[in-house]
Amino acid sequence: MIAMWDAGFSAVDPEVERALEQGQGQMAFERMHWQLDAVWKEMERCLVPGGIACINIGDATRTLGGVFSLYANHARIIAAMERLGMRCLPLILWRKPTNAPNKFMGSGMLPPGAYVTLEHEYVLVFRKGDKRGFAKTKARELRNQSAYFWEERNQWFSDLWEFRGAQQKMGRNAARTRSAAFPLELPFRLIQMYSVAGETVLDPFAGTGTTALAALVSGRNSLSVEVQPELRSIIRDTFAATTLEQLNARQRLRLQEHLDFVAARGADRFKHHNAFYDFPVMTRQEIQLQLPALEAFQWQAADQLEGHYGVLKADF
Repeated sequence: MIAMWDAGFSAVDPEVERALEQGQGQMAFERMHWQLDAVWKEMERCLVPGGIACINIGDATRTLGGVFSLYANHARIIAAMERLGMRCLPLILWRKPTNAPNKFMGSGMLPPGAYVTLEHEYVLVFRKGDKRGFAKTKARELRNQSAYFWEERNQWFSDLWEFRGAQQKMGRNAARTRSAAFPLELPFRLIQMYSVAGETVLDPFAGTGTTALAALVSGRNSLSVEVQPELRSIIRDTFAATTLEQLNARQRLRLQEHLDFVAARGADRFKHHNAFYDFPVMTRQEIQLQLPALEAFQWQAADQLEGHYGVLKADF
């Protein structure tokens, strides 16, 4: 229910455009979500049993036919996912700091017609069925190597995240202005939290390729789907403009932040040591933790990128 998406939804269903023109906001809202419902159904089919789906969505405010309303996208998507049998897990509020002085809008300083400014989006989290099992030895080894640090767990599994949105250089490319890209940190955290090294991340809304980039950094496979063909060149440009040093920077930051944590806490207060890095860690589950280092990547076909990995060294 944000104007930038009107044309896309209306191209699939002309009744959306008609409802918007007639000021029938709820009708347009529901018909837009009918299109998304088909995506959620296919996503559920693709997920492995116990697989996790994360949906970043914001609610929308809009005036149609002279009537101002909130359109609660997150609530509508939760209902759709539950109808598919997906299990709703605790969600994350992503609060995006802003320097804007106008914290409310509507009637200025006079009650009761003002309304608050939306400064957050949601990360909805769903699981397909029960928790995943890791019966095979190799699967358990990869899971142990994919562990996160204790202090990362405390930060990432909070229900409130605060970091800025993506700083896009829009240029004159209309496709980029319609991408609604989020920062790398958002998919990067989710990929570490809910997947294991070597597994596949599916993104049904590729946009400018941020999720694919986060998967590459994380040592995961990824599949990206996008209905706007003009975004293909933007995705390729994004990867072409990114160096190995930049790609490995986020994983390297994880190591540095852990070493800083150890220094601040005092190494003598840790009971466990990581077997690969030989530095202190808080729990036994971190003993086998290893971070991937991307050593090379190249395009194998028009839409296929291949990466080669080692293990990130703690050489700083």
